[in-house]
Amino acid sequence: MHPFALFALLLGLPISSAARSVDLDTLTLPAGFKIAVYSENVPNARELALGANGTVFVGSRDAGRIYALTDADHHGRAERVRVIASGLEVPSGVAFHEGNLYIGAISRLFVLRDIEHHLDDPPKPEVVTDKLPTATHHGWKFIAFGPDRRLYVPIGAPCNVCDPGKDFARLISMQADGSDWRDVARGIRNTVGFDWQPGTKQLWFTDNGRDLLGDDLPSDELNRVTRNGEHFGFPYCHQGDTLDPEFGKGKSCQDYTPPVLKLGAHVASLGMRFYTGTMFPADYRGAAIIAEHGSWNRSKKSGYRVMTVRLDGDRVVSYQPLIDGFQHNETAQGRPTDVLVMPDGALLVADDLAGTVYRVSYSQPNSSTRR
Repeated sequence: MHPFALFALLLGLPISSAARSVDLDTLTLPAGFKIAVYSENVPNARELALGANGTVFVGSRDAGRIYALTDADHHGRAERVRVIASGLEVPSGVAFHEGNLYIGAISRLFVLRDIEHHLDDPPKPEVVTDKLPTATHHGWKFIAFGPDRRLYVPIGAPCNVCDPGKDFARLISMQADGSDWRDVARGIRNTVGFDWQPGTKQLWFTDNGRDLLGDDLPSDELNRVTRNGEHFGFPYCHQGDTLDPEFGKGKSCQDYTPPVLKLGAHVASLGMRFYTGTMFPADYRGAAIIAEHGSWNRSKKSGYRVMTVRLDGDRVVSYQPLIDGFQHNETAQGRPTDVLVMPDGALLVADDLAGTVYRVSYSQPNSSTRR
């Protein structure tokens, strides 16, 4: 996050919703892939969720709004953008479950009941729980329902680096009614993206590394949960092999679970999903797709792209760009925040800087040219 935006968020000030236009011709994708605008006018677009009837829901950090995008003619572009909730506190997280839309907004989780039948007359948000911490630093949420039908909710560390105690730096799950909280994993600075691997149903998540250790330390992480309560190192050990200069004293990195993959320092890895469609080439199936929001604190920018992590079981085979070019000459024109696989196999990508959701599709190329 940009320093001013972080300062504003910590003070409870509004974050500017001014959007920038992205020149799609400057973006690079592998041969056969095409990117187009799915919807504009979605200020500060963050997490994406898909309704049973095809509605795309978008959380944001702009004026407390939740958006609903509809593509009635199924031509690959949303014709309507509706605001279905407003005035919430940084409602960046959205998850659709059994006809209802769940919303993560700092210390509260809300639900909009039977929302797809009430897009033009949305119900008042109903509180699921108001017991989450009130800290806004890393308090924004990415939420999702797991294969066990439980709602998974991260609670980020309320700091750049600190030892925040048992209430923070963790991922929890709960019943859909907000009851029966359980720890899933600890030692997580700030995860803003997670998904369950097809087949194994194991939970994988991104985690943002701390700041102020220089340009190249520590790396963001892609992690895999193998048992409940697993500890991933924060704030004692970073990237699986680097003790914190303050909080790592007397600790050993061997006592914590290392990442499956180091994603790079300060890339700001956010939303991630496993590709479950069939439109993309076969080697994308089962790959983890990660939105990298991009650094604000390096002498040379990193991130600002969408990456593909190909896997063989739990082993990383490759880590390569799917979309690059959201920044040129140290100037950003877009910042990816989340990805979502659509029923037809296309991939949606949210961009909070441009206030846009893109659609990435694939067709067999006629040549080896790249765009």
